[in-house]
Amino acid sequence: MDFNPRAATGIPTEPVGSIPRPLKLQQAFSAYDAKKITKAQLEEEQDAAVADTIKRFEATGSPIITDGEQRVSSFATYPLADTLSGTGLAPNLAPGGQYFAIFADGHNRQLPKITGGPFHYNFYAGDLVKKAVKMTDKPLHQAVIAPSMMYLLYQLDGDIPGYPRKQFEDDIVNECEKDIRSCFAAGAAHVVMDFTEGRLAPRNDPRNPWTTRKLLPFFIELDNRVLDRFSAQERKNIGVHVCPGGDVDSVHSADVPYWELLKHLFKLNAGYFQLQLASERDRESAYELVGKHLREDANGVSQMAYVGVIVTQSPRPESAQEVCDQLVAAAKYIDKQLLGSTDDCGFSPFSIDMKPNHGTPDYARDVAFQKISNRVAGTKMAAERLGVH
Repeated sequence: MDFNPRAATGIPTEPVGSIPRPLKLQQAFSAYDAKKITKAQLEEEQDAAVADTIKRFEATGSPIITDGEQRVSSFATYPLADTLSGTGLAPNLAPGGQYFAIFADGHNRQLPKITGGPFHYNFYAGDLVKKAVKMTDKPLHQAVIAPSMMYLLYQLDGDIPGYPRKQFEDDIVNECEKDIRSCFAAGAAHVVMDFTEGRLAPRNDPRNPWTTRKLLPFFIELDNRVLDRFSAQERKNIGVHVCPGGDVDSVHSADVPYWELLKHLFKLNAGYFQLQLASERDRESAYELVGKHLREDANGVSQMAYVGVIVTQSPRPESAQEVCDQLVAAAKYIDKQLLGSTDDCGFSPFSIDMKPNHGTPDYARDVAFQKISNRVAGTKMAAERLGVH
């Protein structure tokens, strides 16, 4: 759909994706795994959570909204399985793959592994958009997973007999393109590839061997294979999100120097970037790097930087004034016409997340919508202060 991101707020503002799932929905996911309820009963709880999410999102004044990812297992595994425990796993996949990440609090998230080819998604994000467009008149943002994350399904060394690595790479590029196109065909205004593995790639953690393989330049090349299948006009509406993770109120790579990612990131031929920055220790240096590396011509697109102004792991709502001040500070280094605002991360990228810093996921849900409301209000304030209309 046609969408002018400046119309409502002057400076564009946009969510990343997920909202904490209500406790009742999380319990339904667990009950479905345990075969205590049917798929239809799980879907009833998902439908109710999406309806509540959209209603509350509309009330924030956000010019573009999401369904909060209430229907999916996680931002990374939605094409692969119905639940985080692996119920409904796609063909040619098995449990026990690589760790995607080991988080600062010690917990981990593990991916399944590919056992043979061909590789196809079980589910496309466009199906989420098809349902959401019937529930709102607001423009919709839809997050999709990048092929660089799907790459981690394949074994680190050697080829799988009968399914060479090159064929797998072709398959994940094809599937990601199909995923993005399904979203636009269903009516999404913006589609964003989640690239949280970008910050993690230089980590060099022997506990998580893929992070020792210097994969970041390859990831950029792989993800560009998808982006380069879209026209410049289409890529104006395709973004890339990066962050140091956000699960169970913990992170996986905040201690990896941001410059190790930022010096490569803008080689991606995306139209805009959603960048974790509110929780960054040295925001000013990061703003400067973004302003330095943002490209005026990324294969026909002038790139924009949506800077994170909301810390999604914290239960303290940022004030509108704090949001405004962060954007004004960023504008010292990033052209104000190329500036937008966003949240540092999704508020709960994985479906089972009790949000320990908040006490309960239901309270975390309330906090998330308050933070979004303040982000919208603070962005309007910054637009007035900077003279952006």
